[in-house]
Amino acid sequence: MGVPKRLTEMQMRFAEFIVFGGPEGPMTQSEAAIAAGYSKDRSRQEGSELLNPRHSPLVVQYVGRLKEERLKKFEVSYEGHLAELARLREAALKKGSFSSAVNAETNRGKAAGLYIDRKIIKHGKLEDMSEQELELKMKQILDDYAPILNVTPTPKLPSSKRSSKGNKPKQRSVRVKL
Repeated sequence: MGVPKRLTEMQMRFAEFIVFGGPEGPMTQSEAAIAAGYSKDRSRQEGSELLNPRHSPLVVQYVGRLKEERLKKFEVSYEGHLAELARLREAALKKGSFSSAVNAETNRGKAAGLYIDRKIIKHGKLEDMSEQELELKMKQILDDYAPILNVTPTPKLPSSKRSSKGNKPKQRSVRVKL
């Protein structure tokens, strides 16, 4: 007995259930075999054999083609993503807010790798640093980000109304414009 030259109706239904699932969502191999019309007693074995390229190469190829079609149908490209966002923007201008639609499209873009979500987590506490270390760290931050910040250090002038009792150390302040 050799490999059959074409798929049966049951094999095609099985492959469609595997790729697209049923009315209640994704299906296991056994569930897909039962839904396609195979015996409940042998459903696990049938499902396994149907997805084994040695036993059923035509079914495996058909499943692969169905998966490719599904991926192409829901493919996200940069141009398509921008066009969809533009369409949603125009519709939002006409009817109101479609924030959930815009969020869904943004999430589609994230899933396609069009957005980069970068998070940096650093450990350590400011309380553990000495005053000199804090001042050095603040200076380093200001130096590192000076191109994007409009930083103008202004020394705080001593107050002439200071009482003679309080010999407080001079304080310096830095004004940062964003």
